[in-house]
Amino acid sequence: MADQFVYTTPLDPRAQPLVEQLTWEYATRYGSYFGDPPGAEMSRYPAALFAPPDGNFVLLLRDGRAVAGGAFKRYDSHTAELKRVWTDAALRRQGLARRIVEELEQQAVRQGYDKIYLTTGFRQPEAKALYLGAGYTALFDLTVDPETYGILPFEKALSVTPSRRAPPSESHRSLDAA
Repeated sequence: MADQFVYTTPLDPRAQPLVEQLTWEYATRYGSYFGDPPGAEMSRYPAALFAPPDGNFVLLLRDGRAVAGGAFKRYDSHTAELKRVWTDAALRRQGLARRIVEELEQQAVRQGYDKIYLTTGFRQPEAKALYLGAGYTALFDLTVDPETYGILPFEKALSVTPSRRAPPSESHRSLDAA
């Protein structure tokens, strides 16, 4: 069976193993470094923020099981903010996170955005490399120790053409993954 993108909600039971892994990863890498209890980041935003018309949440399913996922929410009227990009820990180094980022970018365009903003933590060098490799611009000095900043912001202008925009009724459809 081919991998399949499915637009859903962070509350979808298929997403829970990924959400639990991500929560554990945040707690392990950061603890209470930012002053919040471990895992607080995962409850910071209500699921409704990741729903159309302003946001979206996607899972990449393989044989019916979520192997990667991610979301975006409205940052401003032209900008979507990527959140929660994650790959099952047992399936890393297969380009799944890159596929999620590309799919979310395309969906953001379909929903009318022309720019992506995101942040990642300084203890996530894999994420930093992913975003730089996907054409994002670092909004911080790459030559400075990332811990100096704590939070690492990035942005990317999206290619918007009329043919890539879909009517709002199609903005949350399921898609077969390439």
